[in-house]
Amino acid sequence: MVSESSPAVVNGVTNSVVRTLDHLRAAGHEAVVVAPGPAPARVSGFPVREVRSVALPRYRTYRLGLATPHEVGAILVETAPDLVHLAGPAVLGGAAAWAARQLDLPTVAVFQTDAAGFASHYGFGMFGPLIWAGLRRLHGAADLTLVPSTWSYQQLVDRGIPRLARWPRGVDLDQFNPAHRSAEVRRELAPRGETLIGYVGRVSQEKRVALLTHLADLPGTRLVVVGAGPAERWLRKRLPQATFTGLRRGADLSALMASLDVFVHTGANETFCQAVQEALAAGVPVVAPAAGGPVDLVHNGHNGLLYPPDDPLALRAAVHRLVRDPALRQAMGAAARQSVLGRTWTAVGEQLLGFYRQVLTARARRVAQAEVAVRPATREAASAGSPPASGAASASPGIRSRLWSAR
Repeated sequence: MVSESSPAVVNGVTNSVVRTLDHLRAAGHEAVVVAPGPAPARVSGFPVREVRSVALPRYRTYRLGLATPHEVGAILVETAPDLVHLAGPAVLGGAAAWAARQLDLPTVAVFQTDAAGFASHYGFGMFGPLIWAGLRRLHGAADLTLVPSTWSYQQLVDRGIPRLARWPRGVDLDQFNPAHRSAEVRRELAPRGETLIGYVGRVSQEKRVALLTHLADLPGTRLVVVGAGPAERWLRKRLPQATFTGLRRGADLSALMASLDVFVHTGANETFCQAVQEALAAGVPVVAPAAGGPVDLVHNGHNGLLYPPDDPLALRAAVHRLVRDPALRQAMGAAARQSVLGRTWTAVGEQLLGFYRQVLTARARRVAQAEVAVRPATREAASAGSPPASGAASASPGIRSRLWSAR
């Protein structure tokens, strides 16, 4: 499991990685995690191989893994995996993809981050074509690329990336549950009975959190921002009446999410948007941009409302509509919970194992066909007293012997 993000960082990639590892452990499989440092020694009971990293400019909490293909390849030879899972691959994932290909190892890549969109929000939009060229090479080398949403799927199809399949994210229906709605939390956040409007997620520029300022003066409301990030100080200055809770986890996050009346999301480059799904599971109607992953999750007028992503007045109008209509909020909240009941992490984990089996079966079939094809040439060469022909088919057994000797 090669993760572009350290398991010590809270984001969508690491959440998916941890949940996947939990499922692998429960199903009796073994895994080794390769991730940028600093990282814990173990995740979900599996060992972590930490590689050196560097912090991104303007986003010091996010670190890029800088291992070379040779360094990742040494880890792969040592651990001899049956399959390599690339989680949100970029720099570290690219090195792992190259190493896995050299070692003839099956790979499944999971597209989880719109890196080009991310770069544009930090003033590096000119690198977008270069980023997509790199991603096209990286994912083109994988046996299968899994994408979390319809939008992501079409995005990759349009850029010529082959062998794609949809794989959504699961949600913890126990942690995110209307039952965790707390009168105590509501008294603390809304002492005069205000309607609670909440944003939960990374407080950063690429999430377009500046749009929250358009909700600051809605009458009878209190805006709550749950999370942390590089734009937090900037946003606090512009929302002096809002409540900033900082990063919350576990039971605290469960109670905060379920105690909201309206959940608002502002990012327009989400490949999936786990926070939206968690709000739905908590029975909270969602207002989200009609762009990216939320389009698959929010059914406009049923479990929430969608607004044109670049129209802050439409965002404000959608939130105001829910604020002034408690009956509509209640109906959408009930529909929100129902809309995600089939999306457990167990179901999603089993689907992933199915994709693993699909890749391994296809690879075994190709290897068998290559071996059958090379036998006549080998027999002819032997009868003529010549060495067998060189090439990928003849090289593959040698590579596998290195892996198996490492076991």
